[in-house]
Amino acid sequence: MNSFNTFMEKHIVPFATKLNEQRHIAAIRDAFMYTFPITMAASIVILINNLVFSKQGFIAQILFLPKFFPHLEDAQRLLNSVTNGTMNILSIFIAYLVARNLAKYFKADDMLVGLTGIAVFMIMYTPSIMKGGVTYLPTTYLGAQGLFVAMLCGGLVGEFLPKLTRIKKLQIKMPDMVPPAVARSFNGLIPIVFVIMAASILNFLIQLVAPQGINDVIYKSIQTPLTHIGVNIYGVIIIAIVQNLLWLVGIHGPNTLNALRSIIFTEADMSNQTYINLHGVVGVPHRVTWGILNDVFANMGGSGMTLGLIIAIFLVSRRKDYRAIAKLAFVPGLFNINEPLMFGLPIVLNPIMAIPFVLTPVVNILVGYFVTVVFNWIPSPAISMSWTTPGPLMPFIGTGGNLLGLVIGFVCLAISVAMYFPFVLAANKMAVPDDDENKEEKIKKGAEDEDINGTVEA
Repeated sequence: MNSFNTFMEKHIVPFATKLNEQRHIAAIRDAFMYTFPITMAASIVILINNLVFSKQGFIAQILFLPKFFPHLEDAQRLLNSVTNGTMNILSIFIAYLVARNLAKYFKADDMLVGLTGIAVFMIMYTPSIMKGGVTYLPTTYLGAQGLFVAMLCGGLVGEFLPKLTRIKKLQIKMPDMVPPAVARSFNGLIPIVFVIMAASILNFLIQLVAPQGINDVIYKSIQTPLTHIGVNIYGVIIIAIVQNLLWLVGIHGPNTLNALRSIIFTEADMSNQTYINLHGVVGVPHRVTWGILNDVFANMGGSGMTLGLIIAIFLVSRRKDYRAIAKLAFVPGLFNINEPLMFGLPIVLNPIMAIPFVLTPVVNILVGYFVTVVFNWIPSPAISMSWTTPGPLMPFIGTGGNLLGLVIGFVCLAISVAMYFPFVLAANKMAVPDDDENKEEKIKKGAEDEDINGTVEA
């Protein structure tokens, strides 16, 4: 362990520190920090909606709420629209904030640059659809699935627009009696025209090759190479690795690969459910599926087994910002909602947490494979469960109440804590006391714009 810590301090920590100081990485990281209050609030609402108001929800099940309230799920409509104004438009927030953060770095007009970032993102967005004389805009890539393109658009606008606005020949000077806000708008008018025209031309060229735009290009380039993976341990591991690598660069891995996983594993899962209805959980025909190995053994707290990260932070982190976020993320994390960690810590573009985030699920998938397939210690936990079921309980419930399954669930959690341990310790070396105190205050106050200046250490 000492030699590993020495290696981390000598090689990984300096690299991570330099990477965090790079202006584009810092702009993206801080953008996610700004969205933390919104993603946290949305996570709480999603938690309530799925735990309490869903018939399959964990709390609804243990309190027998469906028996007392036959129309319980109708109550979900009260809170369903919350996601439309939060998670489902996250990419718009990020396009604006990344561009704005870079504009602040260049001491340019951050508001105009941020708004232009949104404009460019929507110019590059998937084309609208005309049906029955009505125009519809697909919402697929407005949320987490469009984050990569949003970061790209925000980064390019934030990099080049401030430089264009400094060219005096492109500035429109207004008389002194013109209000400052109006004069400021005209000062950046010509550079903005150039930027949005360039974005439109680029989008036109992309659509000549891919009619559905750059978001569709990225989605298909990820999905197509994976479509031939079969139902075997290698396929489950490959998809788990790709899914979490996508998360690290800001692409919502689970959503992006959801269609692919459905194509590969749905038939096997349905076959297992039919078998269970007739014969019970022992001896299901398909013992290696995504639902059995990843969702049961390697998804505690959400992608990356991040419940283990939260516990590791509580145990050894000296960073006040990490501990503050872990406290807020703990309850959602118990029920496998980890957006507060992904965007609040953040884990996205975090070089310190990248290694355990990718490898921890792989180790636990192998644990699940060995205890169910190789050694046959427990039946395959193939009983269908709600995704918000607390992670350590899944092997117990999925096997129909096998006590060894409960033990293995907590063993998997302990493994994830142990794997995150040294990386949380390494993150301590990056902490700057003043920044940590300031960042904790910003989190508590809702990350108000005026309180954040410069780069926040992550």
